[in-house]
This record gives sequence, structure tokens and C-alpha cells, in this order.
Amino acid sequence: MFPVDFIHSLEIYFGEERVRRLISALAGEPSLSVRANPAKISAEKLAEHFSDDVDGIVPWCPEGLYLKKRPSFTLDPLFHAGYYYVQEASSMYAGVLLKRAMTQLLAGRPGLRILDLCAAPGGKSTHILSIIDLNDILLSNEVIRSRASILAENVAKWGYPNVVVSNNDPADFSFLDAFFDIVVVDAPCSGEGMFRKDSDAVSEWSLDNVRLCASRQRRIVSDIWPALREGGFFIYSTCTFNTLENDENVAWIVSELGAELIEQRRFLPGEERGEGFFIALLRKNGDYSPSAGTSEKKKSQIPACASYILQVEGQFTFSQKGDLWRAFPTALAADIKSLESSLRVIRSGVAVAIQKGRDMIPEADLALSMVLDKKAFHTVELSPEDALKFLSRDNIVFGTEVPLGYLLVSFEGAPLGFVKNLGRRSNNLHPLSRRIRMRS
Repeated sequence: MFPVDFIHSLEIYFGEERVRRLISALAGEPSLSVRANPAKISAEKLAEHFSDDVDGIVPWCPEGLYLKKRPSFTLDPLFHAGYYYVQEASSMYAGVLLKRAMTQLLAGRPGLRILDLCAAPGGKSTHILSIIDLNDILLSNEVIRSRASILAENVAKWGYPNVVVSNNDPADFSFLDAFFDIVVVDAPCSGEGMFRKDSDAVSEWSLDNVRLCASRQRRIVSDIWPALREGGFFIYSTCTFNTLENDENVAWIVSELGAELIEQRRFLPGEERGEGFFIALLRKNGDYSPSAGTSEKKKSQIPACASYILQVEGQFTFSQKGDLWRAFPTALAADIKSLESSLRVIRSGVAVAIQKGRDMIPEADLALSMVLDKKAFHTVELSPEDALKFLSRDNIVFGTEVPLGYLLVSFEGAPLGFVKNLGRRSNNLHPLSRRIRMRS
């Protein structure tokens, strides 16, 4: 079932008995887990949502839940509302190391700059956003354009305003010298941790590919290393088992780039309840000094759609690009502007509205954002059937008691998006790219 070279290479490092347990576990069913979005739902409430399918809490992530079986996430409106993310349990350990790094850096620090370099489809980025402060900024990057679009969509569903999504190669960050306090690299790897989920990963495995991946990982780390501040933290991870892509690369970072290894941990099926995962926390050599930060002195224009968001005076800055109005925390405005001028940014802050003449058409991302002011719109609670009709971009007809104009539609209190009620029909403003195509 598994390549002989794969088994023999692991036996050299782990021993026959440990590898035997691993191979036995890989022949079984993969684990399934989800992580709650604490800005929208507690883990307890999410457990109630999944009811009897819940099979325990992820030990290293209080927001993580194991599930006994895979439900139809596509047909769950709360999934589309960004109330939870389907994420492999072992990879949730990144949150433990991120908190550890932040604890050491935050003394006297007004805000942190964090980079998730290889971020698609968004598991670690959404986890990071759930942990950091709204005065911290996350740059979530993906080099492959199609995957970057998926990343942007998942980040939008999560609903945080302090994030920028970019589509760049690691080498493109060379101008951001010592810009980031924390860099996360979930490096592209040989995918041994996917063997239980993907038979193609088994057939595509070879020792040559492992060596190629290890070399590529070093290039990625070398390219991004200058962007990390001295004394800053580096989180390196892969979803593979072998030591060449893991332990040996970490040792190389320590000896060749200059870092201190703080912690590393390996997750193996048969030993932990999860898939294959390796993660290490390192600190870059040198004395840490927080950046002075930058401030946006120019006052931003306040558009009519400003009434769509929750804010105190000056908390958010608005920016217009074409006919799109966006909002982002004022404290981060200068950093966001700098990143937008130098990178291929495909999303930043929160998309608030499209301006058509005097009309402000609310954007779908606004409905999913924590900055939405629900009082700005009449809200219609949808039945399960109508919620799926909305997510399918079907027409929904409302009764005469429902006012005309832009409406916020929700399911079990979870905002899903907007429609424009025209009376006998309505315009569904759910993005075409997010339309679901399964109804049963």
C-alpha cells in the first residue's frame, strides 16, 4: 500500500515499532475536526449545533471539536456564515506556539505585524485572526492565484478587519526588511500527512520528491528571513513525517540563518488524534526592538455607507477604489497603504459597499464581518429552505410586511448576506463565486 522507500526511510529515524503503529493508523479512517470562530460562536454553542456528532474537544485548542462523521458542510448555512472552519486538529497546535511568541513580544508593544506566507486555503490565517488583537495586522499570502482567491474568500467569511490578503512569491517581500514581528511558514511539502485522505499523495511520493521539497522549503525560508525582525519569532510547519523536511530543515535554519529553537513537535497518526504534522517555533538571533509604527495623518473621507458599520469616532478609515468602499482600523491604515503599494493585494480590511450614484449597495463581505451594524438594515430570519435558496442565489419572495430596499438575511441569527427587496421579486446579492450547487 505504501512505498517501500517511505517505510524504510522512517524506520531509520523512528524505529520499526513506531513506524508499524503509524502504518496501521494510516490504513484507518482520517480524523475530522472543526474550529469555532470565537467572534461569532462559542465552542459550546458549536457543539450544540453538531449535537451527537461531536466526539470530543481538541486538547491543544479549546475552540476545536472532533466530529464522528462528516456532515454536509455545503448545506450548513453556519459554515457559509464563517461560524466555524474545517481544520485538521494537529495543525491547530500553531495557535499554541503563536500565543507563546506573542506573550514574549507584547510587553510594551502597541501592535504586532504578522505574516502567514503560505496561507491557502486559510486554516492558520483564520486561527491567527482569532488570537491576535484588532490593533495587530495579519498579512495572509498565497503564491498561486487560484488558491489566493479561495484564501480571500475564507478570510472574508471569518469577518476580521485587520487583515490583508496578497498573491506574491516569497522573494517579493525583500523590500519589507525587518517588517514583521512573527512569520508563519506552513511550507509546501511531500504531503505524507495526507496519505490517509488522498490516495494520489501516496502514488506521487518518492525520495526524489522529498529532497526536492526540502530544497524548495529552504529557498522559501531564505527568501522571507530578512523580512523578520531580529528577535522576532518564526513558526515553521509541514504536513509530513520525514526528518529531511522537518528536523533537518529546522537545524539548517538555526545554523545557517541564525536562530534559537524554542520548541518543536511532531504529530503522528497512531500517537495523536490527527493527521501528520510537524511544527517548530524559533526565534531569530538579535535583540528585539518593536517598530515605531506609522500613523495615517490624512483624514479619510466619510462616505454615506459609514453608517453600515459599528464604530467609535475615528476607529475606522475608509478608502475608495473604483466604486468600492472599504474600511479598516485607522491604527493600521498606514501599514495597509504601504503593503498595497508594494504587493499584489487582492483584499484588505472590509469591503463595505459599492457606490452607484447616490446608492450604496452593501457588499456581501460586510454581512459576514464583525464590524457590521445590524441596526443599519432590516433583518429577515430565513427558514432552512430559504437559507439554502439564498446561498444558491435563487430568488426569494418576501411578504408585504417586509419593507422594500436592502435587507440583511440571516439563519439562526447568523448573517448570511444581503438582498434587495423589490416587492414581487428580490435581487440576491450573494456573490456568484460563492453560490452553492447542491440542494440535497
